[in-house]
Amino acid sequence: MSIYREYDIRGIYEKELNEESVSKIGYALADKIKGKYVAVGYDARSHSPILFEYLVRGLNAGGKTVLDMGMVPTPVNYFSNYQEFDGKTPSASIMITGSHNPSEYNGFKITIDKMPFFGEDIYALGRECESIHEVPEAKRDVIKIDAKERYIDYIVDQFSHLKGMDTKIVYDCGNGVGGIVLPEIFKKLELNAKGLYVQPDGSFPNHHPDPSVEKNLEDVKKELAKGYDIAFAYDGDADRIAVLTHKNNIKGDMMALLYSLMMDKPTVVGEVKCSQVMYDELEKRGSKAIMYKTGHSNLKVKMKESDADLACEVSGHIFFKHRYFGYDDAIYATFRMLELIKEGIDLDDELAKLPQVFSTEEIKVETSEAEKFLIIDKVKELLQNPPSDFPAIKNIIDVDGVRINFENGWGLVRASNTTPVLVTRFESTDETEAKKYEQAVNDLIAKAKNSL
Repeated sequence: MSIYREYDIRGIYEKELNEESVSKIGYALADKIKGKYVAVGYDARSHSPILFEYLVRGLNAGGKTVLDMGMVPTPVNYFSNYQEFDGKTPSASIMITGSHNPSEYNGFKITIDKMPFFGEDIYALGRECESIHEVPEAKRDVIKIDAKERYIDYIVDQFSHLKGMDTKIVYDCGNGVGGIVLPEIFKKLELNAKGLYVQPDGSFPNHHPDPSVEKNLEDVKKELAKGYDIAFAYDGDADRIAVLTHKNNIKGDMMALLYSLMMDKPTVVGEVKCSQVMYDELEKRGSKAIMYKTGHSNLKVKMKESDADLACEVSGHIFFKHRYFGYDDAIYATFRMLELIKEGIDLDDELAKLPQVFSTEEIKVETSEAEKFLIIDKVKELLQNPPSDFPAIKNIIDVDGVRINFENGWGLVRASNTTPVLVTRFESTDETEAKKYEQAVNDLIAKAKNSL
């Protein structure tokens, strides 16, 4: 059951994801999908095409026809849900990807009726798979589709006004699947762009494909310094982006502030890890800012519910409903950022105008799957009567873990939904204060741990 996670299914190839488990997943999923067609794509991992065949076996046994898009970025997989292929419209899509996990991992991101399939639905699917004795044999029923070229044409059309702009661009695909669409889009738009590690290779020979980790950006930063104007980097399945200027590594929450400059008082959904600067600045501009749970599935659902224009995660998931479909797409986000530059917006100048705060990176506290949520509950309990030396609390937001608002900043502690860790983050207008908040919350976590 450990492969069934909050937002997706993820595990180690052969050990956890094998012919038996994956064909059962396909068979059980077929029962949840009303229509006949399921679009399936996969990332660059060597075992992804093998898992594709196992999944097909299960889906076919459940009476579904698979629309095979081959190797594609995750956003192309999402895009297929809004397309018709020779009269065949997908009722669901499944992306086979391990995202930014190590190369032995793989998994499934599932969309049904244009909405993420996640949370309790995934856990229930897992329980159902456990009870399946055997997947019946069925005739292979697979139709090839070209979602990739359809997507490239769409992006080129949407951003035709950027054609020939003279900004010098460098980008790093990290040997992920972004490399099978980005060079062609840049070329068709006649943009001055140099790509690093664009060849998909699921062993990720150059660096780990996680652009939220600073050391993975070293090569693209060196290239940026050689006379380029802006740099982009992508994770393994191209649904997360890093944006780098000569002065800034622009995190997802600050990207949202920049993107919203070209929207008329948008509604923006952010996660609990986003800077208070983002929420305050949006409100100041007359926009509506909503704080919600971390996780791409959670944010998509909240966007639909609140009819939001934009959503973001600090890690670089950016979701556009404004002029787009409302899912996270790092490739689309690239061209929306270039659009800002084309409009004469100086990214660094805009960021310099914002209140200056000190923010820590995400700090991970090792724990166990069994204890992580118990610790959060205990921290909440301790906060009802905090220690006498604990910093003064203004209020507490418990939409996802605990975000404690202090006089000059905030501290967050939440349980990761995908790994056995607690995630903390701290922010203040004063670095010393941020460190004080961090120490106070860490002491509280230690006390909560010891009480279990």
